[in-house]
Amino acid sequence: MSDSVTEIYGELVFNDGVMQKRLPKETYKALQRTIKEGKPLEKSVATIVANTMKDWAIENGATHYTHWFQPMTGVTAEKHDSFITPISNGKVIMEFSGKELVQGEPDASSFPSGGLRATFEARGYTAWDATSYAFIKEGVLCIPTVFYSYGGEALDQKTALLRSMEAISKQAIRVLRLFGNEEVKSCKTTVGAEQEYFLIDRDMFDRRKDLLYTGRTLFGSRPPKGQELDDHYFGAIKPRVRDYMRELNFELWKFGIPAKTEHNEVAPAQHEIAPVYSYSNQAVDQNQLMMELMQKIARKHHMVCLLHEKPFDGVNGSGKHNNWSIGTDTGMNLLDPGDTPSENAQFLLFLCAVIKAVDEYQDLLRISVASPGNDHRLGANEAPPAIISIFVGDELYAILEALEQDKEYGTKEKEVLRVGVHTLPSFRKDDTDRNRTSPFAFTGSKFEFRMPGAAMSIAPFNMVLNTAVAEELRQFADELEGVEDFEQGLHDLIQRVIHEHKRILFNGDGYDESWQVEAEKRGLLNLRTTPDAVAHLLDEKNVKLFETHHVYSPTELNARYEVRMDNYVKVLNIEALSMLDMANKDILPAMSAYSKQLADAVLQKSSVSDDVDCVYEKEMLRKISSMISAMHKASDKLEEDLLNAKSIEDPGEAAFYFKDNILPDMTALRIPADEMETLVSAEAWPYPSYGSMLFSVQ
Repeated sequence: MSDSVTEIYGELVFNDGVMQKRLPKETYKALQRTIKEGKPLEKSVATIVANTMKDWAIENGATHYTHWFQPMTGVTAEKHDSFITPISNGKVIMEFSGKELVQGEPDASSFPSGGLRATFEARGYTAWDATSYAFIKEGVLCIPTVFYSYGGEALDQKTALLRSMEAISKQAIRVLRLFGNEEVKSCKTTVGAEQEYFLIDRDMFDRRKDLLYTGRTLFGSRPPKGQELDDHYFGAIKPRVRDYMRELNFELWKFGIPAKTEHNEVAPAQHEIAPVYSYSNQAVDQNQLMMELMQKIARKHHMVCLLHEKPFDGVNGSGKHNNWSIGTDTGMNLLDPGDTPSENAQFLLFLCAVIKAVDEYQDLLRISVASPGNDHRLGANEAPPAIISIFVGDELYAILEALEQDKEYGTKEKEVLRVGVHTLPSFRKDDTDRNRTSPFAFTGSKFEFRMPGAAMSIAPFNMVLNTAVAEELRQFADELEGVEDFEQGLHDLIQRVIHEHKRILFNGDGYDESWQVEAEKRGLLNLRTTPDAVAHLLDEKNVKLFETHHVYSPTELNARYEVRMDNYVKVLNIEALSMLDMANKDILPAMSAYSKQLADAVLQKSSVSDDVDCVYEKEMLRKISSMISAMHKASDKLEEDLLNAKSIEDPGEAAFYFKDNILPDMTALRIPADEMETLVSAEAWPYPSYGSMLFSVQ
């Protein structure tokens, strides 16, 4: 790590600089037309690019290549093939064809497909996503690809995102043309994903079956000290963690990932890393690679990186704050208020598109961040509530309110506000406080979506944002393209949107119980669990949205419904089985042995003299025996309900069964175990405690 950052940055990436330097000019121009304009990639161009990419990869130590894709598992997948081709003299040559670059053929039936592929229908394809850069990882050339079935249906996270980026670009350009902008050829959404995580000692992790199997603790009582003193947040970074962060940064920089910010988070052992924003499709790839490197490098430092949304009960969980904006190929940020009235009017129209999109598709945004892990985190005084709302700050809210009502705003002139004329005020991008309880907050020139969980792919919720906003921009363009007086039409449109969708705007405390009541009065959804949320995925308006913009076909969307419900069931089933394994094989035997020690102590003391006091031992024996009995009873109930669940075939029905029956059973099993842990010695308890894990890394 002695090399300078500028020298190593992007050294493992086949980026634009490498392509410009190595590709023939005409080939480079042809490839750029494919990347920027979506032009078909000619076979001759693919052949030249493949050969150049292979030579570059071999020079940098690669021996294999893989089509690197993102199936609906939420993680990445790769199958390695070497560059070698045997020749007649018993030797080999290193080859990589244009066909091998452009298309691969993995087994499609071994990934979640929601019924799109059966076991006997194994054929699937990967296709090169030329808009994302190839890179070298551990001697393997990784080529970012999309993944689809023999019938052409998307089987991955990336395809829909790319489709949604095309949709929002198309509609944004239509709107910009109405403002006289003829220069912009494309619009792209940008994302900066802040990533939270925990670091614990590897020895502790290896002794916890629940962490090994599920990524979170299923048993565990709170330590005497947690995050109450707020002394960890932004505190001095401990030496082991500092060494880890330093190596992580250098590895990320080699992959061209612009890691920028790092600090201690609120909870003990919790930290955060944040990159500079990138185009959405590249940001998705970078975040997946970042999570992989975070976990891999942690083990080199004899630690484990936990990305689960709620690894410790009663301790702040981990999120992934998604900073989203829209930009043009000319360098304009369409969510920047600007300094002139015309820019303000354009900004307000795009702002209204976001407001309307979030209001009308609040269910889809909630679905996009729904997972069993995130259900534990949302609304727990560490993350936004499950209710979707938008924070815009006091000044912007006042401007929107003035526009809605054609009333005076607090300018020196005290004039009635109208869009597109000189009386519309300019305002500073950051002239507002931040609201950590808001799920969706305007932060000056972007929106920060704070609901996503730490372990999630950032593709689904960015896809939803892109598609929903594309739909509102389509409606705006349809309306404004037909008006005689553009300024009047623009004013009327913005005024109407504010009036009809201001219910989604909320600048207050999302944790306050009164907001739950107020949100219900406003008609906002409060989808507390994954099954409650995913049940809305196939609502008619959602199917129509994705079909209109060619993001998902009804068949593809139905598959996502089945995959999401099935995943919920499988995750909870694994957690429940892990709890039973821990309870029946470790905790109950250990506590039975401990109760025997107490009983022996009572007998031993009593045998000495009738006057010997055994109150402590007897009381402890009574408590432990009572809790053992409660655990045994809860264990039997959980086993019985898991057995009953096997007969439920419908994924949606099974998901609700697990929510309504298995989750309460798991809670009932955990309560007596956690209480017992507070009573017995550390030597008697079979697992490392919360305190040991959270404060073990120095």
